[in-house]
Amino acid sequence: MSQCPYSPANQTAEWHNAELNFSDSMSYGDYLDLGRILSAQHPLSPDHNEMLFIIQHQTSELWMKLMLHELKAAREHVRLGELAPAFKMLARVSRIFDQLVHAWTVLATMTPTEYHSIRPFLGQSSGFQSFQYREIEFILGNKSATLLRPHAHRPELLQELEKAIATPSLYDEAIRLMANAGLAIDPQRFERDPSAPTQHEASVEAAWRVVYKDPTRYWDLYQLAEKFIDLEDSFRQWRFRHVTTVERIIGFQPGTGGTEGVGYLRKMLDTVLFPELWRVRSTL
Repeated sequence: MSQCPYSPANQTAEWHNAELNFSDSMSYGDYLDLGRILSAQHPLSPDHNEMLFIIQHQTSELWMKLMLHELKAAREHVRLGELAPAFKMLARVSRIFDQLVHAWTVLATMTPTEYHSIRPFLGQSSGFQSFQYREIEFILGNKSATLLRPHAHRPELLQELEKAIATPSLYDEAIRLMANAGLAIDPQRFERDPSAPTQHEASVEAAWRVVYKDPTRYWDLYQLAEKFIDLEDSFRQWRFRHVTTVERIIGFQPGTGGTEGVGYLRKMLDTVLFPELWRVRSTL
């Protein structure tokens, strides 16, 4: 008589044909290097809630690493005029921002009382000092040499950010692509300092207007424009959720990094990454 497949005897020998012996092969934990990742949380306070604060920011940095991976590849594809793969990458970046927006709802479970229990242990460390976030802003065109200074004590990071600020942004490459497609762009737009922040330029807005009025002819550029709008829309939602979460937890107290906290974050809400794409909507 055959034995029941769910009997304790069978379950000790195998489990639904799953591999159970990894003494000579790579396991899930080995592949993901979970030993290092899960041992990288080092609370400095005795407070239970500090683990939330650490993991919130560590996971955000992991998502930002993926975001940079996608943005750099997308920029290169746009530079080469290969828009199909760039569309997929930019869509993924927008979804990463959506993921980060929802992550704020987890941190928002921290009350002011809980945060004040750990704040003395944070020193002057602040998300403002995130070098990955700074590189994301640089690749999207929001550049300022002043923001290199928090990284001067880490030469290897400073070198990466100096390279990032001096490299044409994703939007710069898109504007060059429009010129290559025969759209009229003022030549001075390509003579600007690539380390300067994106500024509105009339000929760029006019070129986007041509694209939006004849999407059949400029279908790829039309799609690219909408991918940029999707991305900035998601970025703005992330910024808003950030400032709301900070206000909920610390009110209008200064941030640990020295900024005015909520006041500073509210000013950042006015940042516009792709100015011509937003302004052209008023003239179509």
